[in-house]
Amino acid sequence: MSPDLVIRAARLACGTKDRPADCLVDCLCADGRILDVLPHDPARAFENAEVVDAPGLVLLPSLVDAHVHLRDPGQEYKEDVASGLTAAAHGGFGHVLCMANTRPVNDAASITEAMRDKARRAHPHGPRLHPIGALSKGLEARELAPMADLAAAGCIAFSNDGLPVPTAEFFRRAVEYAATVGRVVIDHCEEPSMAPAAGMNEGAVSASLGLRGQPWVAEAAQVARDILLAEYLGLPIHLAHLSCKASVDLVAFAKARGAPVTAETCPHYLLLTEAACQDYDTKAKVNPPLRTQEDVEAVRQALESGVLDVLATDHAPHADHEKEVEFDQAPCGISGLDTALSLAWSLTPGGLLSEKRLVDAMCHAPGRIFGIATNRFEPGDPADVVLFDPARSWTVSRETMRSKSCNTPWLGRTLFGRVVGHFMSGKRIV
Repeated sequence: MSPDLVIRAARLACGTKDRPADCLVDCLCADGRILDVLPHDPARAFENAEVVDAPGLVLLPSLVDAHVHLRDPGQEYKEDVASGLTAAAHGGFGHVLCMANTRPVNDAASITEAMRDKARRAHPHGPRLHPIGALSKGLEARELAPMADLAAAGCIAFSNDGLPVPTAEFFRRAVEYAATVGRVVIDHCEEPSMAPAAGMNEGAVSASLGLRGQPWVAEAAQVARDILLAEYLGLPIHLAHLSCKASVDLVAFAKARGAPVTAETCPHYLLLTEAACQDYDTKAKVNPPLRTQEDVEAVRQALESGVLDVLATDHAPHADHEKEVEFDQAPCGISGLDTALSLAWSLTPGGLLSEKRLVDAMCHAPGRIFGIATNRFEPGDPADVVLFDPARSWTVSRETMRSKSCNTPWLGRTLFGRVVGHFMSGKRIV
């Protein structure tokens, strides 16, 4: 079979079983699949194929974002399916898992189907939208959502993200129900009686600012509950956006015991501390809150070692007027689809995060957990390919971000690394 798309002279970041990382390769694609990955040969000619010359560019698989808020339906002024997927495409994400806390809540098959239809019409070639259904009706943790109907409509997982389930018994029943339809539950770990959604770590900075803070134990207590339930039930639970040392220590303990637990963190927990909230900066207000330098270092080590499986964005867009209020009144959330790959890549030159772990945490691990086929550059894999220029600098601004919202603490800062090409099933989407 002859290729119809060739990406030539790119540096392969993660390697294959036959090709070491860092070698220059020609990636051959045909009919939306990887045909072969060959050592680069400048004399090699390709007839009847689109040839993309990529010297100086890094070849990556399309990424999977396991945690996104698209605000559609109900709050499209912040983000909608079309704009969110545009930001995802330009951020290197080919698959987007979107949370259920929309208005109305995604607790009915008709809402799931409408979201997927919007995605297909706005982005027929990708990125691909994978709705996460509500764990409970209205996210109220009183009555289980109709998970069988939601799964049949296309929900890839279930979560009450944003409104943690307060009772262990209800959460147990939800995990058991989800398992009967072959789906994983994602839990937002926050003990709801301990300063819920404070957006500020309880500690020296919160005290100096006179702000209510949430202690790390509010997260870790819920993590411990979920770990014990997963072990007892023998059923998988995925822990969302972990932020503190105690939580990652508990996950390491769980994995050593063989508990079926997976976990994620986000770029802001790898790069920022509670000090980012100085001057009452609401762009750094996020839930769970930014923690201490000790927590940052622990989370970094846990991600590199594989204790934390996934690096997700927790993309949570808000309009300017919602963030430009007093700290206590502002909503929690950082807009992350545009910046996540650049931020994660910034950790690779110093060895804080290897390129191999970055690719696994942002692509293959979420693919494994949620059953999404990802590209490992082996023959027959989907031709879902990102070209990334690690030397390209860009300033985070309203003009350079594709999301409708710019609520990020990196606004106005210069980052290095930018997606310059993105193909899904061999078709260019960026």
